[in-house]
Amino acid sequence: MTEHEHVRVAVIGSGFGGLGAAVRLRREGVTDFVVLERADSLGGTWRDNSYPGCACDVPSHLYSFSFAPNPDWPRTFSGQEHIRAYLEHVADVFRLRSHLRFNSEVKMMTWDAERLRWVIETSSGTLTADVVVSATGPLSDPKVPDVPGIDTFPGKVFHSARWDHDYDLRGKRVAMIGTGASAIQIVPSIQPDVAKLTLFQRTPPWVMPRVDRAISGAERWLHRQLPFTSQARRGLLWGLRELQVQAFTKRPNELGMVEQLAKRNMARAIKDPELRAKLTPSYRIGCKRILLSSTYYPALAQPNVDVVASGLSEVRGSTVVAADGTEAEVDAIVFGTGFHVTDMPIADRVVGAEGKTLAEAWQSGMKSLRGATAAGFPNWMTIIGPNTGLGNSSMILMIESQLNYMADYVRQLEVLGGPAALDARPGAVDAWNHRVQERMKRTVWNTGGCTSWYLDDNGVNTTIWPGTTTEFRGATRRVDLGEYDLLRPPPAPDTAPERRTKKRVEADA
Repeated sequence: MTEHEHVRVAVIGSGFGGLGAAVRLRREGVTDFVVLERADSLGGTWRDNSYPGCACDVPSHLYSFSFAPNPDWPRTFSGQEHIRAYLEHVADVFRLRSHLRFNSEVKMMTWDAERLRWVIETSSGTLTADVVVSATGPLSDPKVPDVPGIDTFPGKVFHSARWDHDYDLRGKRVAMIGTGASAIQIVPSIQPDVAKLTLFQRTPPWVMPRVDRAISGAERWLHRQLPFTSQARRGLLWGLRELQVQAFTKRPNELGMVEQLAKRNMARAIKDPELRAKLTPSYRIGCKRILLSSTYYPALAQPNVDVVASGLSEVRGSTVVAADGTEAEVDAIVFGTGFHVTDMPIADRVVGAEGKTLAEAWQSGMKSLRGATAAGFPNWMTIIGPNTGLGNSSMILMIESQLNYMADYVRQLEVLGGPAALDARPGAVDAWNHRVQERMKRTVWNTGGCTSWYLDDNGVNTTIWPGTTTEFRGATRRVDLGEYDLLRPPPAPDTAPERRTKKRVEADA
């Protein structure tokens, strides 16, 4: 076999998950690792999503690493440019630059059972690694529906996560497809400049006010001088969200009061009863992600905006046609249609011990052990894996929990010594998945009466964690070796009989 560069750990992706893994590896004393990034810069989803109005819907002080607090967040809810700058800062402070390999898209990862290592083919070359940490994230590959006639559209077409900044929307007739977290930020950002905005809405979202403000210079000074004040702020934000979890996971009916608040928020901006009826969801709040915006409804009430309560079904030349027959002439189509979450494309590029891809192993649905490892894929783990998503808090909390698990995984391999690999036992994976899905049955995400991107094609929620972040932190604090099979290299072929025969022949001579 051709010798390639070999590293102890290969991390895939340079967003929050990938950079967090890199920091944690260095803290564990592991410096023999690389971070493979397909783009020419770091940042993950906060690099790719640069659409107008792009910002986080989690408060800034909670949407950051606990080991890298930022006392200088400019707003309570930070914009894309500030979050990306924060990630660049993390890379510098923790000396990660030398580990980053840009323009190195992973084409295939194949498990070498004889040498107990992964062979990783990238766009910049091939290398091998003892352990792979996949941090590609669920919001990395845009999902664009296959709409009949879209290929013949004479205007501009792009996805919100691949925004074309060279195309000027001013004075244009624009179709916005989708009403998710990206769309409700894009709509009020472009509405004042476009000639006409037609919003295609399959399902209306529940929208609550976004109480955003600039963080004063005095506050930032206080956080710099007295770091515990920043920690206290983070702790308060975290605690409030932990208290909300019970309503989402065990008592969805208690969310009725929140629905009333959301309806009042809508009524303040939407005076037209017909439009208000279009925008009122028919499912329990929380079943789909609750969106935050104080500008979305006012934008929809403007005279240059039409809301079509139906999805896009066809394109005829420059005419877009909704499923209910509504037509509109447009110059540009913007898809805010989400990402490949339950069918992550990276799964097609991971070939495990049995010669099957991860996508084939997950054909009936994604499932893993503690959101990290999959049976038949030794020494491979994922950050933000199956059932690690949140509906009400910061994903950075979940990422840090998975980093704890990753660190102990690498630690256990060191203790075991020599060439070794851990392969999640199918029974352990099934048991964990069964417990998660049993808890999921009572949650608002399963009982709220909606169809969301949390559900896979089989209607199974393989995305959300049905508990608190504290519970997940406890479940991923340590690796239980009882849940894994220990793999060692196969024994070398026994050539002793051949040697003995040769000796006898020499003696007879």
